[in-house]
Amino acid sequence: MPIHTPPKHWLGERVGPEERVWLVLAALFTLVFLSAFMGLWHMTGRQTTHGEAYRVDPNAFRERVMEFAERYRVGELNGIPVAAPPPGDVYLMAQTFTWYPVLKLKKGETYRLRVASVDVPHGFSLYPHEWSIQLYPGYEWVYAFIPTKAGEYALVCNDYCGLAHHAMVGRILVEE
Repeated sequence: MPIHTPPKHWLGERVGPEERVWLVLAALFTLVFLSAFMGLWHMTGRQTTHGEAYRVDPNAFRERVMEFAERYRVGELNGIPVAAPPPGDVYLMAQTFTWYPVLKLKKGETYRLRVASVDVPHGFSLYPHEWSIQLYPGYEWVYAFIPTKAGEYALVCNDYCGLAHHAMVGRILVEE
């Protein structure tokens, strides 16, 4: 079976005016559609969290988290302190392969979850809330958080952070 090729070098030909109109219309439609879709997704998507972000010194944040964990310590889970703070500001630190501390919160109470990475970029996903954000060293994210169900909430790093990334799973324990 012979292979047929175009009779002339069609890649070198200029695009005609009718084709230019359709290419411009298609590009504009794509830009408008994607922009509108992303705006709608951001406003209505359940995965989108609306919070505040601040620049922070990673070492200062680490110290704040350590003080917080010791102040409200009620136990230990797999070598990580369990902190049971009152409603208000609660701290959570992401560092290579661990979330620190384990938080023990009360259902229906309002907390300001202050979370940051102190070493490398990490992903922060909270289930069953389906939150998902990126954590970068030097930035602290603050989110209003009201636990709606008692039980265990899982924290997962969804941004590859090294060889033991798959084991970077944390917990928030919520009681009645």
